[in-house]
Amino acid sequence: MQAWYKGAVWLWLLAPLSAVFALVSGLRRALFRFGLKAKYQAPVPVIVVGNLTVGGNGKTPLVVWLVQWLREQGYTPGVISRGYGGNSEQYPLLLTADTRPEQAGDEPVLIYRRTGCPVVVGPKRAEAAALLTSLSAVDIIISDDGLQHYALARDIELVVVDGKRRFGNGCLLPMGPLREGQWRLNKVDAIINNGGPAHQGEFIMRLQPGILQPVSDTPECSTSRCTPGVGARVHALAGIGHPPRFFATLEQLGFKVEQRLALADHKAVMPEQLAHLHAAPLLITEKDAVKWPGGHPDTWYLPVDAQLPHAFEHLLITRLKELHDGD
Repeated sequence: MQAWYKGAVWLWLLAPLSAVFALVSGLRRALFRFGLKAKYQAPVPVIVVGNLTVGGNGKTPLVVWLVQWLREQGYTPGVISRGYGGNSEQYPLLLTADTRPEQAGDEPVLIYRRTGCPVVVGPKRAEAAALLTSLSAVDIIISDDGLQHYALARDIELVVVDGKRRFGNGCLLPMGPLREGQWRLNKVDAIINNGGPAHQGEFIMRLQPGILQPVSDTPECSTSRCTPGVGARVHALAGIGHPPRFFATLEQLGFKVEQRLALADHKAVMPEQLAHLHAAPLLITEKDAVKWPGGHPDTWYLPVDAQLPHAFEHLLITRLKELHDGD
């Protein structure tokens, strides 16, 4: 909700509801902290990648980066996720090459296709973690989101912060975008700032654009002949947490963006929404490409790769060594 980031005065009407939210969430945390509600302890280490605010902050690129980095360190990682936007007949669900985003959600399918690592989705992450370790030889789990899912014990907590929007008005839901207060940042292992500017104690993550990839429903269109080049007139579409970030990236790459279609996070585009965009190539995000329905003959997605500083890698190596030495 954009009002959270624009200081809308009317949001004060929601203050009583935010107070109730704070009371209920605080009570829930206390029940887990004092052992009155049980936690599931996975047989392997668990890294949670989460955020304090609702909406996308850039967790998925970090999860993909972690999978690749952990493999370089000799680990065999697997991923669990809520699978937001998916609707499966049975949970937890182990993804396969045939799993559709309608079943598992767009982000888990993207992670699976990008990395090829085992991915399990389910609303109860403890059950997802149990299934993942029982069906695959993973020796470390990455939980995509789940910072507030205290039923799953975790060993490392990473919080991703939108470097531009930060925490909006700083209020809890529904008055503001926060799931937990900013005090929670003092208890995590690392804060990853997506896009800067830098704040003390945070690690800056940059998203490096890759090479445009075709999503066109016209197979005869070869990438060498049709790829939009720098300076090309294009349309842009994004169904992510903060679409303006994607549009700004395209402009920074030199594209002349004529029309922008911003969708809600995880929302699939309807082909009829594209009827007026046929005069130029259409550029979309990789997450939108996962669930692309067709409808535009010249569509391309822009993959991005996370870049993290060596200091963050050193922190992870230190924490993993501490976990290993504590076994």
